[in-house]
Amino acid sequence: MYLTQSLHRSVQQHPHRIAVRWGEQTRTFGEFADRVARFAGALQKLGVQSGDRVAMLSLNSERYLEYQMAVPWAGAVLNPCNIRWSPAEILYSLEDSGSTVLLVDETFKGMVAQFRRESTTLREFIYCGDGETPEGMHGYEALVAQTAPAADVLRRGNDLAGIFYTGGTTGFPKGVMLSHNNLCSSGLAVRAEGLARPGGTYLHAAPMVHLADMGLAFPHWVEGNTHSIIPAFDPAKVLDTIEQHRVTNLCLVPTMIQMMLDHPSMGPHRDLSSLRTVFYGASALPDALLLRAQKAIPQAEVFQGFGMTELSPVGTILPSTYLAEENRHLGKLGCSGRATFCTEAKIVDGEGTEVPRGTVGEIIVRGPNVMMGYWNQPELTAAALRDGWMHTGDGGRMDEDGFVTVVDRIKDMIKTGGENVFSAEVENALAKHPAVVMSAVIAIPDPQWGEAVHAVVVLAPGQQVTAEEIIAHCKTLIAGYKSPRSVEFLDALPMTGAGKILKTKLREPFWKGRERGVA
Repeated sequence: MYLTQSLHRSVQQHPHRIAVRWGEQTRTFGEFADRVARFAGALQKLGVQSGDRVAMLSLNSERYLEYQMAVPWAGAVLNPCNIRWSPAEILYSLEDSGSTVLLVDETFKGMVAQFRRESTTLREFIYCGDGETPEGMHGYEALVAQTAPAADVLRRGNDLAGIFYTGGTTGFPKGVMLSHNNLCSSGLAVRAEGLARPGGTYLHAAPMVHLADMGLAFPHWVEGNTHSIIPAFDPAKVLDTIEQHRVTNLCLVPTMIQMMLDHPSMGPHRDLSSLRTVFYGASALPDALLLRAQKAIPQAEVFQGFGMTELSPVGTILPSTYLAEENRHLGKLGCSGRATFCTEAKIVDGEGTEVPRGTVGEIIVRGPNVMMGYWNQPELTAAALRDGWMHTGDGGRMDEDGFVTVVDRIKDMIKTGGENVFSAEVENALAKHPAVVMSAVIAIPDPQWGEAVHAVVVLAPGQQVTAEEIIAHCKTLIAGYKSPRSVEFLDALPMTGAGKILKTKLREPFWKGRERGVA
């Protein structure tokens, strides 16, 4: 298998079908493939050889989609740069990966001067914005116009396809090595779950730098569907684009779903009837928010998934059937589903032994989607990959039907007074309070209990509630030792670009100069 395979197939079978739509502009599969082949040729003329790393730092665009295909077409390796990182962090990923070429758009062109001064590996810079090409850089459109189409190198199978740096929530970024087989097998598993059907339009609303977007878009390449693109997530723009482009498929995180539903322009006048599936991950979707989404788009199937970059990215999927209001008696609400096709999952203890069903342990996954390893990190690779199983670092349990429920990151488990408290359980209780929009539960030092449960809460606009009321609410739903002992109110929670809460930032002021007992 190889990443460009579905593009070749689409050109052969329906070259005049719309491949990409952005704003009022469109490009057919035939036109798109021609530009991909030309840009691949341009990369080769710039000295890019098989296996070289080519990086891109950009908002979403039709050129980003071309980059994702042209780099493997040229025989090179993808390195999408995280747009939420600081220049120092981005430079680290460029240097660590040994990237030789960097594409930047208008938003990030100002960083090039620093990269040019400090990078030891970058040789060429390509401007992929719509303005005037800065001095000392190649213009993307000029390269495409002036270069003849190149033949597809056809790197495939276990050849390295991309180095995808983790979001940094667990420490210094790690470069996850994914092969063509890794990415293709994950995409085909997603297709088998029913998340892409013929004649669809997938909206790239989440950042394209994140593998979640690329992974959920892959089955639409397989189907020969249309890719609709907006530069960045904006609730009004998402709603407008669904209407204008007749979008059928979305991949969002819960915070994005909430922002859409809460937006003033969201109302009965909106025509969202084209939507067929909404996939969410990164965190659980509170029951109340799920019901709101289902009422707002009743014709759309809602899917939940669990994954990570190391799984290319999907490990488990919960089909929409189990999220439907009429099927809540099946008891699967809140779980992350079963292992995807061609993938296995199990729950193990600290020694790697599978635990009884219903017992909390670490989620591990095996299959063709599991990464090749961490770039230049053999020790970390050996710790994460054992006997073919990816040790995710996530705590969870499995029921008798094989459905996995994620309870917490292992490192986020709170040990208080000899009891284990999983923050996700507390956050679910907090989500049931009508004034709470979002929350994060962390461990803070406690002289008596070792660690105490601390809740960081964001309230809905215009709502007022005391810490005591929040704590009392939780005690009606969960055990007293699980309920927060303290509550902090913030206007917003620190987030990664993928929509995950940065609990490391929330813990920092409490644990500075201290050691936690949880790894």
